[in-house]
Amino acid sequence: MTLHRRIAEIPAVQWDGCAGDENPFVSHAFLSALEDSGSTGPQTGWMPQHLALRDGEGSLLAVAPLYAKGHSFGEYVFDHAWARAFEQAGGQYYPKLQAAVPFSPVPGPRLLVHPTAPDADSLRLLAGRALRQACGEMGLSSVHVTFCTTHEYDLLGESGWLQRLGVQYHWDNQDYTSFDDFLGMLASRKRKAIRRERRDANACGLTFHTYRGTEITEALWQDFHHFYLSTVDRKWGSAYLQPAFFPLLSERLGDRVVLMIARQDGVPVAGALNLMGRDTLYGRNWGRHEGEWPFLHFELCYYRAIDFAIAHGLKRVEAGAQGEHKLQRGYRPCLTHSAHWISHPGLREAVGEFLQHERAAIRAELPALDAMTPYRTEE
Repeated sequence: MTLHRRIAEIPAVQWDGCAGDENPFVSHAFLSALEDSGSTGPQTGWMPQHLALRDGEGSLLAVAPLYAKGHSFGEYVFDHAWARAFEQAGGQYYPKLQAAVPFSPVPGPRLLVHPTAPDADSLRLLAGRALRQACGEMGLSSVHVTFCTTHEYDLLGESGWLQRLGVQYHWDNQDYTSFDDFLGMLASRKRKAIRRERRDANACGLTFHTYRGTEITEALWQDFHHFYLSTVDRKWGSAYLQPAFFPLLSERLGDRVVLMIARQDGVPVAGALNLMGRDTLYGRNWGRHEGEWPFLHFELCYYRAIDFAIAHGLKRVEAGAQGEHKLQRGYRPCLTHSAHWISHPGLREAVGEFLQHERAAIRAELPALDAMTPYRTEE
């Protein structure tokens, strides 16, 4: 096991040989853009400690995007209450280790195994043990593998990690040929509501444009960074993503970067950034100038994402964290998964008991959430 303070220490071809091409957020290109732009590093409290496992001949077998953190911001799986409880009891929760994609609540693999490596599940378990070992050697309180795959969640759970569930809202493409084809699956009243929202959004003097990769100019990225900052300001958040991050994305990920822009009189007034995986469009960030445009957020972030997915034969749209309002627009509730290793036995026991009740509550809530979707029900 080795830990690396810069992803540049691991050649891109080797890292991506483990990461694959399905999920762009675990690619060397995305993670290096975060580091090279200054969006991750000591200045933001996301200090890379990327894990690498090699065989006896030095060939890379597995990697994990790993960060030492002195806070719990930018994660979207909230453990602030755990930290407060531990510190009130005299413990020190921070720093901790986080196996995650910074600032990106996107489900995907975290224990990245090379496809030619023998016994991938054993390697994933070995990576899990290596994370625990690194946590112990560094004297840290805990390690958290957030928004991991269901398979990783199950494997880590079987080896003693605490398991946590969350909920996001994803749209599934049922081989639709058009947006109207999708609307045909909805109850009449809901179908009319979405058509009205789209009509109103497109009748307020805006034009909508989709740009990919090298089509995205430096000027567009400057506009989008202003949109991003405006969203951060409205939500009282922290602007982790630096201006240089966005152009690095289109330079390194090419056509997998999809930027949707709304213009008024030719001037960009809003934008939605998406990344395209092998079969999924991932909503990333959005923002707008001050102004009143009805249903602009829904049109730019949800409906145009569905249009794009249908046109490009993608299986789903994942529009990010939170937002029960997505249910009325055809996005269904889906479980997300995380696994947590806590060194202190007392804290581990208390958190484990809390998570047991939380998992039961979330599973019980899913049918009620699904009933809020606009799809027709069989009589």
